[in-house]
Amino acid sequence: MVSQRPVIGITLDLEEGGAQQYSRFAWCALRENYLSAVASAGGLPVALPLFPQLGADYMAHVDGLLITGGAFDIDPALYGESEQHPSVSLRPRRTRAESAYLAASLARNIPVLGICGGMQLMAVALGGTLIQHIPDENPTALPHEQPNPRNEASHAVDIVPHTQLAGLVDGRARIAVNSAHHQAVRTPGRGRINAVAEDGVIEGIEDPAHRFFLGVQWHPEFGIDPADRALFRAFVKAAGEQG
Repeated sequence: MVSQRPVIGITLDLEEGGAQQYSRFAWCALRENYLSAVASAGGLPVALPLFPQLGADYMAHVDGLLITGGAFDIDPALYGESEQHPSVSLRPRRTRAESAYLAASLARNIPVLGICGGMQLMAVALGGTLIQHIPDENPTALPHEQPNPRNEASHAVDIVPHTQLAGLVDGRARIAVNSAHHQAVRTPGRGRINAVAEDGVIEGIEDPAHRFFLGVQWHPEFGIDPADRALFRAFVKAAGEQG
């Protein structure tokens, strides 16, 4: 029997390997709660390795794309900056692959959910720009690299009224989120801001030109707030509505 669950492609991370790692050779990784969050929301999670040249082929076989976060940054050159902050860490192959998957998903108009760095990549794809290191630009900012465990809340975000995100969280004005980033969206390009932290840092974007193209800066796969589970349900539901 063919599964009726929407197939959700989830991007993997790529580690170069080493003596004290899982393997001495290059290996792919993904935190399990990305997968379980999609499955719990009714989706069929499928991990996507990082092959930029296969972007269109992969996107032809999925109903939705989840761009995950990771301990790396988007190349500043991709949003028009020639200077690179010392804290910036790049993973060029991953960025190339995720950019290819994102472009192919937009061509097919399939739903996209971006988390943390995934949201930042979406903003850049929409012509936006990033803050390379929050503390340098806002010394009084909240601790966006929270000291407490990631499965606990760090701060609250205010949801922008009349956005798609506001509708997904039943019109709630504020939700609790975790936080694990040193960069942030500066401008969303063609996108629309849908969530903002108390210190003014952009925490969510969406693109009204697409049926479901939504990114959040926090990590909803941890399910800290009921809004996190609602977001995954809405994403999977949108993926299941493809014709």
